Amino acid sequence: MPKLAANLSMLFTEVDFPDRFEAAAKAGFKGVEYLFPYDYPVEVIAQKLKQNDLEQVLFNLPAGDWAAGDRGIACDPARTEEFKAGVNTAIAYAQVLGNTQINCLTGIVPEGVPAAEAEATVVANLKYAAEKLEQAGIRLIIEAINTRDIPGFFLTTTAQALKIKEQVGSDNLMLQYDIYHMQIMEGDIATTCEAHLDVIQHVQLADNPGRHEPGTGEINYHFMLSHLDRIGYDGWVGCEYKPATTTEEGLGWLKIYNQV
Repeated sequence: MPKLAANLSMLFTEVDFPDRFEAAAKAGFKGVEYLFPYDYPVEVIAQKLKQNDLEQVLFNLPAGDWAAGDRGIACDPARTEEFKAGVNTAIAYAQVLGNTQINCLTGIVPEGVPAAEAEATVVANLKYAAEKLEQAGIRLIIEAINTRDIPGFFLTTTAQALKIKEQVGSDNLMLQYDIYHMQIMEGDIATTCEAHLDVIQHVQLADNPGRHEPGTGEINYHFMLSHLDRIGYDGWVGCEYKPATTTEEGLGWLKIYNQV
């Protein structure tokens, strides 16, 4: 069974964010991830991790103004300096929290920006981030996201992510494979994971449709999690789903694995 991390941006939202660390630990999780830590002093989060014996698994580079609709800024040629400043901020947090991998949300392509220019901007920004993060001992990963949930998002398929990785040309850039997003965009998730295991650094899950917990939709997660074991995936699997009811009621799918 792969190592499972609670995504605190989606799970345990019944309590405030700082209290979700304790809730995750009590539920049996050993690792946590979330979208962003930047609204809280890094010392506060570090204390929560230590108090609850949790490993910090993943968070994202600053992604612009999330409340205003930003979903990353790496593809925006007008915001490269903001992107670079965000890399430094993320490194500062990661070094305190013991976080060894950071995800880059490439963002929604701005209106009027040609596709080629957006791609060139992403490649240049990722080259910068990959080098800076490598110097700090941190892995950079990128994630393809479905266009149903985020219309206009730049990075949408595994093939495109592989193309971008090749263009960046850094061994410090790897892929995050989100089963939910890729089930919507391309399917064939088991074969894809096996074919590209060497570049997949992190996996996330949710069922489809609805983005709820495994067992609520069409994806055979009993098979998929066993498959990850079978092909030798040894990273974390982030539980990035929206509980259909409450977080606690939705954890029943994990009990057969004696994980939670």
